[in-house]
This record gives sequence, C-alpha cells and structure tokens, in this order.
Amino acid sequence: MITNPYWQTFFESQAQQSYFIELQQEIKARRSCCVVYPPESQVYAAFEAVAPTDVKVVILGQDPYHGPNQANGLSFSVNKGEKIPPSLRNMFKELVDEFDDFTMPNHGDLSHWAEQGVMLLNATLTVEQGNANAHQKLGWQTFTDEAIRYISDQVEGVVFMLWGAFAQKKEALIDAKRHHILKSVHPSPLSARKGFFGNKHFITANELLVNQGKSPITWHLP
Repeated sequence: MITNPYWQTFFESQAQQSYFIELQQEIKARRSCCVVYPPESQVYAAFEAVAPTDVKVVILGQDPYHGPNQANGLSFSVNKGEKIPPSLRNMFKELVDEFDDFTMPNHGDLSHWAEQGVMLLNATLTVEQGNANAHQKLGWQTFTDEAIRYISDQVEGVVFMLWGAFAQKKEALIDAKRHHILKSVHPSPLSARKGFFGNKHFITANELLVNQGKSPITWHLP
C-alpha cells in the first residue's frame, strides 16, 4: 500500500477502520470493470514523496485528472509529455509574476516540488476515466481529512495553500496557531482573475519558511 516508512503509523491506523476497508474493496471492484486513474502504484504518490515531518507546504486539490496518462498521484501535476492543464498553467503564470527568474515550464510534472517537501494532496485519490468526481463519495475524503489532521498535529509551521471554496472548507482541520493558512480563489480559468493572480502565495510561502529557519522551495521545474 505505502512504502514510505514514515507514514506507516498513520496508514496502519486507517487501514483497520471499516470505512477504509470498504473503500479499498470498492476501488478494487471498480478497477476490474472501469479504467481508474492514477495507476495503482501512484495512488499514494503524495505520501511516498515526503515524510510527514518533512512537509513544508500543502497544496490541496480536489480530484485527479480523468484523462489518459494525466494523473500521477500529485495534485495539479501531470506526467511529462502531457499537455499542461489550464489551472496548472495559471499557477505557472503566477510564478512568472512572483519570481523574476521563473520561466514558464514546458511540462507539468511537479515531482520536483514534492521532493522538496511540498505535499500535493488531492482530497479524492482516484477517479474513473472521463468521469470527474466519480469516486468523491467512496470514502477518500475521510482518509485525506485524517491525513491533514495528522500533518497539523505532527509538524509545525506548515504553509497550507487553500484555493477555492472546496479547499477552504479544510481549514477546520488545521491548527491555525501552529501553521500558516493562505487562501484565495482557485487557479481555474473561471476564477483565476478574481483573486488568484496576484495572491503572491508562492513567494509568501518561501518567506514564511525562511522566517522559521527552513529552506525555501525552489519552484522552477528542471
């Protein structure tokens, strides 16, 4: 299920609960009849990439991409060679505006961020091809809500980026006295010009990290 040993305690605590057992059974059944993304080996990619105590930033997404070869287990991220989705392109536009040395990437693979302690967490971890939010009510949000609480309890000074009404509902899971919460509208083309562009979240996150004695995130993608 998960190979990162630093998440083992958390995963074991959830694996024993009925909701999680039923969730896994349902996902298995759906994989037998439908095309489910991301591949089984990448469902927990956000957890594999960073230990809970190494999390510096959390960027919360809602649902994996539901097109072929897009979803790779990291929120907003797509595999190299795939077209950069509109919301991610708007994130890159904001980065270009915030950092003089940031150049628009030619791919959307955000694993470089994850390797530095940016947890790219979707609230729902699987989806069916061509059917957005198909797995939204299967139990994933119980699991990822618990993960957010776990990070909030285990670490201090994490920068949570909550974009859009859906993500902002997760604020209730976070201890605001221990962490930093940055909120704006979603980077979707439908809302980006209503407050995402110009929010300065990426440069603010780095300032907050440096003020704690942590290394900033190198946002440019190699």
